[in-house]
Amino acid sequence: MHSNFDGSRILITGGLGFIGSNLARSLVQMGAKVTLVDSLIPEYGGNLYNIHDIKEQIDVNISDVRDVHSFRYLVQGQDYLFNLAGQTSHMDSMSDPYTDLQINSLAQLSILETCRQYNPDIRVVFASTRQIYGKPDYLPVDEKHLLRPVDVNGINKMAGEWYHILYNNVYDIPASALRLTNTYGPGMRVKDARQTFLGIWIRLLVEGKPFEVWGGEQLRDFNYVDDVVNALLVCASHDDARGKIFNLGANPPVSLKETAELLIEAAGEGEYNIRQFPVERKRIDIGDYYSDYTYIHETLGWEPQIGLLEGFKRSVDYYRWALPHYL
Repeated sequence: MHSNFDGSRILITGGLGFIGSNLARSLVQMGAKVTLVDSLIPEYGGNLYNIHDIKEQIDVNISDVRDVHSFRYLVQGQDYLFNLAGQTSHMDSMSDPYTDLQINSLAQLSILETCRQYNPDIRVVFASTRQIYGKPDYLPVDEKHLLRPVDVNGINKMAGEWYHILYNNVYDIPASALRLTNTYGPGMRVKDARQTFLGIWIRLLVEGKPFEVWGGEQLRDFNYVDDVVNALLVCASHDDARGKIFNLGANPPVSLKETAELLIEAAGEGEYNIRQFPVERKRIDIGDYYSDYTYIHETLGWEPQIGLLEGFKRSVDYYRWALPHYL
């Protein structure tokens, strides 16, 4: 399905992060020449341990996507750009909105502008987020749903996404975007909840401590990282993806309480406590959310392969031995 990556030159921004490093691993196995760009700013999820097994087979450039000069050099001669660098914390975006604006919006525009000037044929896939829909009017949420972000992060991610579509439509830079839902798996950030609450749950479980479930009734959908990597590769390799935006997602949705029970079943042990939703989070909480991924399934043939129990088992097994590298 992805045979056309053999010998391809590939640039991954946010490449030392959770999804970027898993993507790099798949591409290395396919024979691609991979360059990772990452700022390694502590809050943003980059971790050199994520590539400990492939570091001899890739190039790593420690650079910030806000640095126009280094990007001008990096983008030349590349066949594909997987644009995954971003500030993911909703709370951080509210306390420091300007940094979020620089990384998730301004830097995205300058990346595309650099591509336009120095490598207009590069194929670009942008990692967007379900967060830009805000509180859903209906479920499951499809791509026709109104965009109504509830925080600064969502507004900037929305701008970043639409810059990609604009540059596809106006300048013929082949670009597409994936709206990711809750991605989890080996390599995810577990020292805090900046990426997803699941990281904290898994960490506490592995440490033998109870974890907290806020509310418990909210419905969510989750994608195992291998399925997300697959979606990125399918998007990059199909002409039908050009200029399009796709939701990822999974069936059926599960409540947070059910998610906690499944995680404990996967681990074979553990306990959790239900607590009230904190007031400061409630204002930007979106309630129930799960995606309709029919469009990517019908257009590109993608659908998730890894069930939640299996994905949780793999994740818990990984952090049972790798946890020290993520704290």
